Amino acid sequence: MTSGPAVYINAWDVANALGGNRRTVANSLLAGHKGINGTWRVGGRDVPVARLEVEPAALPDDLAPWESRNNRLVLHCLTPLKPQIEAALAKWGPRRLGVIIGTSTSGISETEHALKRRAVTGEWPSGYRYSRQELGDTAAFAARVIGATGPCYAVSTACTSGVRAMISAVRLLRANLCDAVLCGGVDTLCDLTLQGFASLQSLSSGGCNPFSINRDGITIGEGGALFLLSRDESDLRVSGWGESSDAHHFSAPHPEGVGARLAVSDALGRSTYRPGDIAYINLHGTGTALNDSVEAAVMHDIFGPETPCSSTKGMTGHMLGAAGSNEAAFLAIAMTHRKALPHVWDGATDPSLSAIKLATDETVDGRTMLSCSYAFGGNNAAIILTRE
Repeated sequence: MTSGPAVYINAWDVANALGGNRRTVANSLLAGHKGINGTWRVGGRDVPVARLEVEPAALPDDLAPWESRNNRLVLHCLTPLKPQIEAALAKWGPRRLGVIIGTSTSGISETEHALKRRAVTGEWPSGYRYSRQELGDTAAFAARVIGATGPCYAVSTACTSGVRAMISAVRLLRANLCDAVLCGGVDTLCDLTLQGFASLQSLSSGGCNPFSINRDGITIGEGGALFLLSRDESDLRVSGWGESSDAHHFSAPHPEGVGARLAVSDALGRSTYRPGDIAYINLHGTGTALNDSVEAAVMHDIFGPETPCSSTKGMTGHMLGAAGSNEAAFLAIAMTHRKALPHVWDGATDPSLSAIKLATDETVDGRTMLSCSYAFGGNNAAIILTRE
């Protein structure tokens, strides 16, 4: 990696359609379970969605003013990290602990419900607070819960939000502006995103089917993954990251993958690794025609046709602002179990795509893995994790 102190993951947890914690998510992920488990009414039809496998509990009374489903999920994901967070607070103090959370939905669903209530009764629901839908709300809530008073902000760059929050945390630590940072991404289902992707004609009718000749769009999911990063050594290190913006189109990737290539190359350049050192790649793999075509070409050109890779969105759906952080957690699971995560799809190869090795049940001994995320506006990010 380029000059600067190494940054490690000291604690983490994850929740999504596959489970409510890292253990259950790992079991379901490695078994290839399909968590596309519900439907949502959009434009007169029911479309598949990937709902949380465990519904997060309501906030306690002292946190009631912060009530939103997104904040419930924040609390659910950070609670297992509290022993390590408290140790960090005791060691460095609250001013040296930062919080950066990525999200694209925040508490927008609460406003959706409130607007429907107001349309019927003429009044806002008791206790409704507009501030719950502000994009910085989840980060402010997390800081309030853990008592951190260091740098605190949100990242909202659509589908790269969660991983860019992690990258931002690494930058704070390497700049010595913090000694520990709680970071990651959290997004929950709401009408805004479902209706928005429906208007783009991007929603799959039968479930996300990445890299298949039969792929017909994305499936929206929800989830959260939070990490405590610091310079204290542990068994997981953030060993590289890359960011780019090609600004090619509002919603479509550059047809030659210019930004994606730059983000991946940037991540490799910041690490000490070459493409052949990467044992497994978690692909963005949304199941849309253009994304999968571009990504397959980029991966083939950089890594060749034999590096095991997979999109996990056939299991979890696309968690939007939480996708990148969840998939970083999936890398941690893959490295711990020395497994390439299975690619769940219908098995119908698209001969027009560049050749890549979609994983089934491969054992991988390498200790370094990559996750890629791409977003609207040509926003791209990649992160490399290493098992020490």
